[in-house]
This record gives sequence, structure tokens and C-alpha cells, in this order.
Amino acid sequence: MADEPEFDVEALQAQLAALSVQQFLVSAASTIASLAYAKLDRRELDEARQAIDALAALVPQLAGELAGDLALALTRLQIAYAEAANP
Repeated sequence: MADEPEFDVEALQAQLAALSVQQFLVSAASTIASLAYAKLDRRELDEARQAIDALAALVPQLAGELAGDLALALTRLQIAYAEAANP
């Protein structure tokens, strides 16, 4: 068995503490949007719906440049989900 790299909890905590909440929310929303698109592509509609609902909860909390892009992504995901769920 290969040696696994040591996980540095303190370094992770320091990295998280350095982020603003807004940066973290944008990052999380972007990741969730990507996941939702992937689930739609795989036709895993229950999973896609859950990701879309999570994104819908985050979007109103976002500010800054990417907030509009993520709101548009949410709208597109909702439309794509509706089309996939009602062929």
C-alpha cells in the first residue's frame, strides 16, 4: 500500500479562514451548477433536481461579478430540467 500524504487540518482551516464568505458561496454555487449539468447529462433527474434546488437557495445570497452568471446558469438549468423531465 502506498504512503498516503498527510492531511493538514490546520492548513485547510487557515485557507478557509482566508476566504470571504462571498468567495466561498460563489465557489460552492459554481461547483453545484457544474454538478447539476453533469447529472442532467446523465439523466439522473432526482440528483439534478436536488443540485438545482441547492443552487436556487444560494443564488439570492450571491453578490459580485459572478452573481449574474450563476443566476443565468440557474435559469438555464431549470429550463433544461423541465425539458428533460417532460420529454
